[in-house]
Amino acid sequence: MNTGTGGRGADPTGLTEAQERALQQEYREKVKAFDQLEDDLRAARTFQRIFLLTMVGAIALALLLGYTVVVGLWNEQPTFTRYAGLVIVLVLWVAAGWALWKNRKKIVLANTTLRNASLDRQIAAAKLPLDSPSGLRIYREAALDLIDQYRKGAARNRRVHNFFQIIIITGSIVTSTLTAMNEGSNLALRIITSALSASVGIAAGITGYFKFRERGYNLQSTADEIEKHYNASQFMLDDYAGTDPSQPLSEADRLRMFARFVERLKEEQRKRELQLEQQSSAREERSA
Repeated sequence: MNTGTGGRGADPTGLTEAQERALQQEYREKVKAFDQLEDDLRAARTFQRIFLLTMVGAIALALLLGYTVVVGLWNEQPTFTRYAGLVIVLVLWVAAGWALWKNRKKIVLANTTLRNASLDRQIAAAKLPLDSPSGLRIYREAALDLIDQYRKGAARNRRVHNFFQIIIITGSIVTSTLTAMNEGSNLALRIITSALSASVGIAAGITGYFKFRERGYNLQSTADEIEKHYNASQFMLDDYAGTDPSQPLSEADRLRMFARFVERLKEEQRKRELQLEQQSSAREERSA
């Protein structure tokens, strides 16, 4: 760990307060640059998907229009309408393909820049005196990002779970209703009923295998626990108040205790995720 070269002070790391602030500022700038590059890369990938979908649609339309031109299904339409439509779609296809190829180069460059920014961020983090109170404060503030990450994951799992539950509930009710309405003579109703029944079964199988509700619950519980310890470490509550009211815990001790709690909670969360994966694999093996 880099401990600095001058300005010896009370800090056991050998850094003065001004040097430590400078290192923290450098670290914040590297983190900000990394986040910006990560956001740019995410946007580039989104545009790439849009270009890909546009190109697929243009290919489908080009094939359709080409077929109609060759076979002559538009004999009653003006010649300009037939060929102009085909040319426009072909131009759109070529433009989407060119944009996709150009955007691919941007993504490659953005990936390289992001890796370099990640390395710069790691180098800046390595310069920070992690055994000082300021380093522990940075860890505590970084826990807010972890809380936000867990809560976003929990919300995403809840949305997916609710989506499949809507399919299961609605599909079951509609399937029962159509079955009661259809006496067996309507082919369309039989097809719709079979499709809905299959959708309900698929949704139930996906929900039971991936366990979105359990994953969301685990993530939300971990985020709430980390937030509780975050607040307790700030306001000297519960364990962070110490055993002797006349001698409360110092800030460094509270920050170290908070770091131990967070690491323990992260490990428990990883174990719960692994347990869910093992349960899904075991169920799949039994089904096989």
